[in-house]
Amino acid sequence: MFVCGFVASMEKRSCTLSLLLLLLLLLCFHLTTVQCEGRLIRYLSSQLPSPSTPQEFKIGFKRIVLSIALGILTGLIGAILFALLIKFSVQYMNQTPILKGPVIFSPKISAKTLQSALSTENQLLGSSSNGKYYKTVLDNGLTVAVKVLEPFDNGSPERHSKSVKRRIQQELEILASLRHRHLMSLRAYVRESDRFSLVYDYMPTGSLEDAMNRVRGNQLQLGWDVRLRIAVGVIKGLQYLHFTCIPQILHYNLKPTNVMLDAELEPRVADCGLAKLMPNIDRATSGYGAPECFENCRYTDKSDIFSFGMILGVLLTGRDPTDPFFGEASSGGSLGQWLRHLQQAGEAREALDKSILGEEVEEDEMLMAVRIAVVCLSDLPADRPSSDELVPMLTQLHSF
Repeated sequence: MFVCGFVASMEKRSCTLSLLLLLLLLLCFHLTTVQCEGRLIRYLSSQLPSPSTPQEFKIGFKRIVLSIALGILTGLIGAILFALLIKFSVQYMNQTPILKGPVIFSPKISAKTLQSALSTENQLLGSSSNGKYYKTVLDNGLTVAVKVLEPFDNGSPERHSKSVKRRIQQELEILASLRHRHLMSLRAYVRESDRFSLVYDYMPTGSLEDAMNRVRGNQLQLGWDVRLRIAVGVIKGLQYLHFTCIPQILHYNLKPTNVMLDAELEPRVADCGLAKLMPNIDRATSGYGAPECFENCRYTDKSDIFSFGMILGVLLTGRDPTDPFFGEASSGGSLGQWLRHLQQAGEAREALDKSILGEEVEEDEMLMAVRIAVVCLSDLPADRPSSDELVPMLTQLHSF
């Protein structure tokens, strides 16, 4: 895996550099000591011991000791300065350069073709607080989706900072290395003076949010088997991010708009980790953020699990978490509280989307899924299961 290899190579490079610096330090110390010992031997050999001049001998001996001490101190300082010089030189050479123009990760896309496509008028698919989405057709006939990010407010001095641009670029390159069946792969990106354009595979079915809106409008039928398959795909994508990637990758903004569906309605989680690079994202209005994110701004893998619990709740109930229904006292104030109340009262069936009620076996699976969603939506992160635990919990409900 690219991420694992990248981290391992950096650790090896750091160990090699530390060993080199230690060897240089010991060499300088050894040379200085040898020089001082040589001076002492030469001096003592040139002095004939005379009982008539003990005072002169003591003075000379003190000078030799002082010379040795100063020599050792000078050697140590020189070695440290030399080591620091080498360290900073290596860090500067290893510093990631800020790339200009298209950065391509797919053999199907050429830099010239992409640059030409982005410069023309493209079909707007949607917009959010941190950018816009476009459908773009390249000269070779390949259709891609382009997300144009606006990382900072126009008045922010940070937007022109090289360190910030380099940090975003490094994060994007890590995200481009992710390869999983249920993750959207970053195919290319383009850095311009004030924004980044991210290139993904185009998903004609759209997002899970689009699909659920069509379900609510009676324009699309999604059976329980399809909904469960979507939930399993999303949690498997999170499992890969949380347990396979080193270092661990958190999503930060998991919600139905960031779950894309391919032609077979297989889910692919998009925008992994982008939220931490976008300071102007407002998660509070999405209805999918964990409570600890707003109470103490603390985000962990269990925060992703809370967001997944909301998605599972949406798949089970067909309702949107921002529905005014959840603002009423009778519903407990949120989708999670409503599900918990019905589950504890033994009335979980009342929460299920009526369009997926049918066979008794499926209803049993759905009721078990309600229990899983309620546990994922626990107020305390420690009470929520991990993605590694959720995969078998969900897959055992049905055969995939």
